[in-house]
Amino acid sequence: MNLADVFTVVFIILGFLMVFVAYWLIAAGLFPEFVERCSDQIGIAPIKTSFIGAVTLGPLVTIGFAISSAAPNGGLKLIGLAIVALSLLVALFGSAGLALRIGTGLKSEADAHLPWRRVLRGGNVLALSFVMPFLGQFLMMPFAFVAGFGAFLMGVFKRRSLAIPAMAPLIMPVAGSEP
Repeated sequence: MNLADVFTVVFIILGFLMVFVAYWLIAAGLFPEFVERCSDQIGIAPIKTSFIGAVTLGPLVTIGFAISSAAPNGGLKLIGLAIVALSLLVALFGSAGLALRIGTGLKSEADAHLPWRRVLRGGNVLALSFVMPFLGQFLMMPFAFVAGFGAFLMGVFKRRSLAIPAMAPLIMPVAGSEP
């Protein structure tokens, strides 16, 4: 293995990590209330959320790969791979709640003005945990995807809370104005 092979592997891994963080930021930017619901769901019941995610994501991915491998033509193979890809994208979308959950625990003074920084901080920590040799690849990444899929499903069916979402910026009154 020469240096070019090493750099190829390193840059592919870095590219995947940047894509993960970018998807989490896209989810938080487009649907902040939904990401907040996913974060709450993971915080309230992580075991239940992970169980629901495992029970639903595992069969979807298995069915998608089974359709793709047994398909006699390219159209059915594409449908099988689309099932797998969409399932993993939904899981990645739901795991934005996990990134927000981690980022909320890492408080900063800039959070009042830049609420998206919570997802960025939590996403960076979560993505870097994926790089750990055994724990990250075989424990953290599957947990993030499974819990994310479960949080997505439970967030879709959960009613919106009346509490102020963590992604909402704090509104500061102007001096001299009355509420």
